[in-house]
Amino acid sequence: MSFLGNWRRGGAPQFDNGGASYVVKLTKRDPVVSLTKQGAASGNLRVNLSWQMRTTDFAEFAGKRKSLWRHPGQIFKPEVVQAQGPAVVKIDLDLACMYELKDGTKGVVQPLGNFLGELNSPPYIQLSGDDRFGSGSGETLYINLDHQDEFKRLLIFVYIYDGTPAFDRTHAIITLYPSSGPRVEIGLDERAPQARSCAVFMLENVKGELTVRREVKYVYGFQAELDRLYGWGLQWGRGYKSQV
Repeated sequence: MSFLGNWRRGGAPQFDNGGASYVVKLTKRDPVVSLTKQGAASGNLRVNLSWQMRTTDFAEFAGKRKSLWRHPGQIFKPEVVQAQGPAVVKIDLDLACMYELKDGTKGVVQPLGNFLGELNSPPYIQLSGDDRFGSGSGETLYINLDHQDEFKRLLIFVYIYDGTPAFDRTHAIITLYPSSGPRVEIGLDERAPQARSCAVFMLENVKGELTVRREVKYVYGFQAELDRLYGWGLQWGRGYKSQV
């Protein structure tokens, strides 16, 4: 039987997932995954934010092409240019983490203020750096799960430091790469006009089980508003990045 015939009969081809090649996507319907049950609650958990500055949607352009088929005479008419915002969405997304350890220590790891953390000493969380241009590698946060017993909860969030508040037009994706087992993806493509920050997921240690819970909650403010939403209790001040 041919591959196409087998596919049409509903018999999807079987592949060896090969561990990390398999993806768990957290959604509203399935928001939680247990790293402990996946056998991935040790080693360094890599959390990557990837995003792109993209041009305006092509839907409008596609609609114009369809109208030309119905009214070919329009091709000779000058196009009316409408000011509907910039042609390119320019956004500087930052990946960050608010942490609370079992001993009561609280803080934040983020590019703003150069709070990049430490991987082998408290808080056992470290940020790779600051991607201001949406490069292919994005920004990466490392979490040392060999010290999971010292974690109470970690809130990973993303905020727009500069640029147009348009999460739904950046194709931003948070991907978790455990030391073993499947990777976990959370997309940030929901429509949230004017939102400048988003709580992406919560990593919690409850009775020795390490779980990842999708949040994807947008707020119109920054870290202080996320702090109030989750009751962290940190003191926040205004900060700026150096010019590049």
